[in-house]
Amino acid sequence: MRKPAARKTLSKKTRVPRSKKRSALKSVKARASEASTPSHIDGKLTFNHAMIYVKEVDRGLHFYRDLLGFKLIEDFRYEGTPVYARLRAPGGDGTIALHQAGPDDSISSDGVRLYFEVRNLDDFCRRLQQKGFYITQLPRMMPWGWRHAYLNDPDGHEISLYWAGENRMKKTIMKAVREVASTSTRAK
Repeated sequence: MRKPAARKTLSKKTRVPRSKKRSALKSVKARASEASTPSHIDGKLTFNHAMIYVKEVDRGLHFYRDLLGFKLIEDFRYEGTPVYARLRAPGGDGTIALHQAGPDDSISSDGVRLYFEVRNLDDFCRRLQQKGFYITQLPRMMPWGWRHAYLNDPDGHEISLYWAGENRMKKTIMKAVREVASTSTRAK
């Protein structure tokens, strides 16, 4: 049996008044709350994560973690089988979640495409190909100024790997798209 540690007793001169203890505790709690809540939220809507329904979470983990480099944050297993996993992008703080779909549930995501940005797009795609992954469109420059490659995850969800660089947040990108569209309309 372990002997309890002796408690230090402070002299009256070194004791901290209760009111100061409460004040210090409130300050610590406030700092902890601030640290756990991003300061940029300030009552504004932020994007948390994309939920991707899959037929097999293990297969999705292999793709997103092992091939694309996402980091596993947490997973949940039911009777030893993974049914949920949350992952963080290797760069930045974006997250995705893989959720086991029911046996009769459709996992079709028509009209939705996931976009992941990577500076060295060509090298990244080459490494995926070396691991045996099929890319439906190899990297190429698009009319709106972004370099794109397209592929599908193991469940058929569309993915764009791209590099936009400084063009990512510019309004002028859509101007280029309109010009290309009007040129192709006039050519017909």
